[in-house]
Amino acid sequence: MAGPSPSAANPRRAALAALVGTSIEWYDFYAFATAAAIVFNDVFFPADMPPLLRTLSSFGTFAVGFLLRPLGGIVFGHIGDRIGRKKTLVTTLLMMGVASFCIGLLPTYAQIGAWSPALLILLRLVQGIAIGGEWGGAVLVAVENAPQGKATFFGSFAQLGSSVGALLSTGAFSLMNLFGSSAFHSWGWRVPFLLSAALVIAGLVIRLRLEESPAMAQIQEQRTAEDRLPIVEVLHKDWRTVLLGVFGLATATGGYYLVTSYLLAYADDHVQVSQSMLLNGLTLAAFVELLVTPWLSWLGDRIGAHTVVIAGLAGVVVLAVPQFLALHTRSTLLIWGAMVVMRFTMSALYGPMAAILAEGFDARVRYTGISLSYQVCNLVFGGFSPLIAASLSAAAGGSYWPVAAMLMAVSVAGIYSISRLRARREAALAAAGGGPRSGDRLPAAV
Repeated sequence: MAGPSPSAANPRRAALAALVGTSIEWYDFYAFATAAAIVFNDVFFPADMPPLLRTLSSFGTFAVGFLLRPLGGIVFGHIGDRIGRKKTLVTTLLMMGVASFCIGLLPTYAQIGAWSPALLILLRLVQGIAIGGEWGGAVLVAVENAPQGKATFFGSFAQLGSSVGALLSTGAFSLMNLFGSSAFHSWGWRVPFLLSAALVIAGLVIRLRLEESPAMAQIQEQRTAEDRLPIVEVLHKDWRTVLLGVFGLATATGGYYLVTSYLLAYADDHVQVSQSMLLNGLTLAAFVELLVTPWLSWLGDRIGAHTVVIAGLAGVVVLAVPQFLALHTRSTLLIWGAMVVMRFTMSALYGPMAAILAEGFDARVRYTGISLSYQVCNLVFGGFSPLIAASLSAAAGGSYWPVAAMLMAVSVAGIYSISRLRARREAALAAAGGGPRSGDRLPAAV
């Protein structure tokens, strides 16, 4: 049974809270990813270390943040399903912001030796726990409050935070790069991390005014002492949905880092093109992603979220090799064009996935279910993808072919997984004699 209808203002307020909060969270996260690709190898590791080893070590600090993301998804998913989405999202925002600000204050390896990368890893682990609980909650406050027939569109606002965060982060690094390489490596890279403090304050003001969704209010009224722990119920009843979600999200997570962070490192090591040109190209691509994600999600409400995602995955398969070929032309126009087209295509994977995953779980365990899918995917395919890509490329003598093949393989696996999720959804609706379609407002139980 659906919960009470939200007020007219509540869907917009929930969408804004999801957008602003995830923008800040992802700003912090992409700041780390960008810095790991272009500056952490010089700042936090010894100068006499071989360049490849420094690059792998830098990407390793990026990867460790993903180790605790599933734990963050389980812990904050439990809190969000039992106590409420709002309190959980305030906590994750504070954790992420404080960790990022502290990264901007860290001493370098030249100043304190091995303590420098150790502290960086510690703060990265805090980021990982926080982001583990962020995406699921942000998605739910937008989707569960969405008007009838617009769940896919409203769910995209949580994912838009990724685009806004990437745009702000890459733009901040591009701006700092204008001061020159020496200033950038000395102090400029710290500025984007320190700016997160002001962004967190703005995010808290908005999230503290957020109301719980009608579905959450109904859950709190109906909960009994006999209810199983959310993680136990998800693993017992919905493990197939979790597994399909993991592979369905693989390109949206791991593939994203291949065409952003790893692309920067590959170009720097093998193509020798301007860092500023690449950062500007990624900023342009993030801006395009920001513009098209709501439209592609709106399209998902019209023709089906699964159809849009499958089309996007097929596009990534086609573009995997041309993305690297464009780099080797050293043409700014072709490189920027490839970046923009790839990000346009990958934008189809983001917004619609919120509704696809959310409708697969009962609202009592929905926060836990979608967080587990997303964060296990990030652990397996996300954080380690730049590290694996750099290793594969090095083993192949610097060739991009193993990396392109990896991107195509996870995209094909994603097409299969999204097709199975669609088939399972259609079978469930047929067995129930109808029910909410993808795009409808989510009830308290599905």
